[in-house]
Amino acid sequence: MELLFGSFNRHKADEIRLLLSPGIVLRCCADYPELAPVEETEDTLEGNALLKAQAYYQATGLPCFADDTGLEVEALQGAPGVFSARYAGEDSNAAANMQKLLRELAPHANRKAQFRTVIAYIDTLGDAHLFDGVLEGKIAHKPAGTAGFGYDPIFIPDTESTRTLAQHTAAQKNAISHRARALQAFLQFLTGSHA
Repeated sequence: MELLFGSFNRHKADEIRLLLSPGIVLRCCADYPELAPVEETEDTLEGNALLKAQAYYQATGLPCFADDTGLEVEALQGAPGVFSARYAGEDSNAAANMQKLLRELAPHANRKAQFRTVIAYIDTLGDAHLFDGVLEGKIAHKPAGTAGFGYDPIFIPDTESTRTLAQHTAAQKNAISHRARALQAFLQFLTGSHA
């Protein structure tokens, strides 16, 4: 079975390839020079993941899965959510996004938050399936750690008391991450012979 990962990131595709059952050939969007990145215009994680999976499925005819991830902070009514990557503006970077989040959260005692990944899968018949992965935790008062990316330096998972995700090794983070949990649910679906 051939399966398309709706991303141009070959490194991510290589990581996923290691988790797949024998007999599944994983392609990624970078294998198709004619494909262009899909603009994420939806206002939910589900919407953006579906948008990408459907567009790449239609372009290639291959069953396709794509994901979208966001940080949802309870005291900020779920923000930054779908806007996590551009929270401080279209051209913002991770440091600017974290600074804005810490500023907005400063007056709040409630620092509960969760990372959430949604995987959308379009199967061989063109039917859509959604898979969710959540990592609950809280927002630290200041960044700590140099590993990881995005909001990792200010996110303390519930499995820890003080260490942020940026203070975890890649293997430790992957063992508990929201993305790993969504991927696990998707792979269980695939191995249940639902192609």
